[in-house]
Amino acid sequence: MPHTPGSIVRYAVVGGGQISQQAFMPGISQATNSQLAALVTGDPVKARDLAAKYDIPGHGYEDLPKLLASDDIDAYYLATPNALHPQLAIPILEAGRHLLLEKAMAASVADCEAIMAAQRRGGGKLMVAYRLHCEPGTLEMIERVRRGDFGDPLFFNASFGQNFAEANHRGHSGYWSGPVPDSGTYPLNAVRNLFGAEPVEVSAIGRKTPGRGFNFDDTVSVSLKFEDGRLAHFLTSYACAPVEEFTLVGTKGKIEAGPCFMFGPKIGITYEATIDGNTTTHRADPVEQFGGEIAYFSDCILHDHEPEPNGEEGMLDVRVLEAIERALETGQPQTLAPYTRKVRPQMDQVRRLPTVPEPDPSEMISIVPQSPQ
Repeated sequence: MPHTPGSIVRYAVVGGGQISQQAFMPGISQATNSQLAALVTGDPVKARDLAAKYDIPGHGYEDLPKLLASDDIDAYYLATPNALHPQLAIPILEAGRHLLLEKAMAASVADCEAIMAAQRRGGGKLMVAYRLHCEPGTLEMIERVRRGDFGDPLFFNASFGQNFAEANHRGHSGYWSGPVPDSGTYPLNAVRNLFGAEPVEVSAIGRKTPGRGFNFDDTVSVSLKFEDGRLAHFLTSYACAPVEEFTLVGTKGKIEAGPCFMFGPKIGITYEATIDGNTTTHRADPVEQFGGEIAYFSDCILHDHEPEPNGEEGMLDVRVLEAIERALETGQPQTLAPYTRKVRPQMDQVRRLPTVPEPDPSEMISIVPQSPQ
């Protein structure tokens, strides 16, 4: 449905899990161009109680075709498990509605391509929910690397992990719900945009921690090689103490960042920059990251701009995630065809919105918290 500048984008949340309850549904209140208008969930308790909490209609998945045919909703936020994205994203996009799709975009490149094809057929906007593409500290680092503050980037190293609750659905749903597509997407997306390039070779080693019941490698080490010879490595885990950090080293200096991937009302993305031996600390104020990405996407809808983290951006991460899966299965390096992405995050995507309190997991409805309590 067309919009005119100054109107409000009405969102339906599809999937009422932890990320929706913890971050999206509270965060949208800070986006003045956006409105929470409905919930679609397979859980009748959430459809009743969570919808009542926000004073919005609650629907089951069987109601989605009727909702898509109505003029009550302009855009959808889809936050179901990754493997379920295509079966919901495709009808939303074919109906001409706009879609903010959680990452990882899907569980295969073929599914990503099917989702992008549905967007072209329907004509709505598609944005993959890379919230850090609207976060000031992240974009500042990308811009500084791009303009050469640290010389030519040479290598990147990152760690991102947590002690994950096996009872949560992600703990027993296979590789595509495990640490690589979940937390590993963050360092992968970071290095692709810090380097401004796509990897051409992927290697990976995984392990299953004794005493843990995950049905996938819960700790994975990934190495990436880029066409110009740059190297990157990241390690991600569901079986470790909380960690989030990365280092990028160039010919003139380096970045050491942390916190660098997470969100929350007290988290400001922080990094130390060392150039020619001189170190300075840069800490961005905490911002409402989910509200910021919502506000940016709504601006794209209202003013007919293509979102930067579009389907192509999501697909480029998924093609590496697929290669990591193959490398873990075969024990062999995996080659990727050279690929040039012309669009990268820009500083005008920054949205500095005040933070909102997050509900405690005990206050959320019908969830198994991701971290043990």
